[in-house]
Amino acid sequence: MKVAAIGLGSMGYGMASSLLRAGHEVYGVDVNADAMVRFQGDGGAEGALSDVAGELDAVVVVVLNAAQTESVLFGEAGVVSGLRAGAVVMACATVPPEFARDMEARCHAVGVHYVDAPISGGSVKAAAGKLSIMASGAPAAFEAAEPVLDACAETVFRLGDAAGAGSAMKAVNQLLAGVHIAAMAEAMTFGMTQGIAPEDFVRVIPQCAGTSWMLENRAPHIVEGDYTPHSAVDIWPKDLGIVLDIARGAKFAAPLTAAALQQFVAASGSGHGREDDAAVAKVYARNAGLTLPGEG
Repeated sequence: MKVAAIGLGSMGYGMASSLLRAGHEVYGVDVNADAMVRFQGDGGAEGALSDVAGELDAVVVVVLNAAQTESVLFGEAGVVSGLRAGAVVMACATVPPEFARDMEARCHAVGVHYVDAPISGGSVKAAAGKLSIMASGAPAAFEAAEPVLDACAETVFRLGDAAGAGSAMKAVNQLLAGVHIAAMAEAMTFGMTQGIAPEDFVRVIPQCAGTSWMLENRAPHIVEGDYTPHSAVDIWPKDLGIVLDIARGAKFAAPLTAAALQQFVAASGSGHGREDDAAVAKVYARNAGLTLPGEG
């Protein structure tokens, strides 16, 4: 297949690389020219998106949010207008379900398939082609996207025949993931007030009932004092904000989500927005007068 991967961040680059490894011809597109040059050096195809759009079988969109998704699909240089009928768009950003349904309708209006395909698993699994994808869309859209899904995912959850269901499930996942990261940071720093070293926290808690995948994945970043952003703090005000918007529309109270959101907002406001999301621990540490590993 000829595939355009739009968005070469930590997740998108890994997915584009997995598509290359599966034998597809892949055009990497990003606002960061260095990322595009790097991808071409890894074997990515060369050529402007506008020149090759009509030849594409699939477009994988791995950008930050709904606004960026709409821009790359239907903006001034939007790719959908150049796609052939029967091509498929696979949109992977965390977005509100109603937005996904709108994108599907607009794609269908010009004969283009759309798969609502939020992703989970982190940058390491993206690079290994072992993501979990929470997907929904028409059967024909799944058929068109199957080679892409096979290259990028270890598990594809088919959640319905129309867009929106995938994004709804991603919101549920993000509620849990964001709360778990904040809870990990709170628990680790609480332990520090009781003389429990972060190293011991990481040694013990993953073997106990209080663990979570996020704890096991993110807590070592704090122990190592390494906040290289695999997933940045600034992702969470957006994603948890989406969760709360959906909850508000459903007249559903989500107090744990709201509390976690405030901690990420505080971390971002303190200058940690582009750091790894484990840096939310710095808010707790600052407020308690604690010194985290790697900080003098």
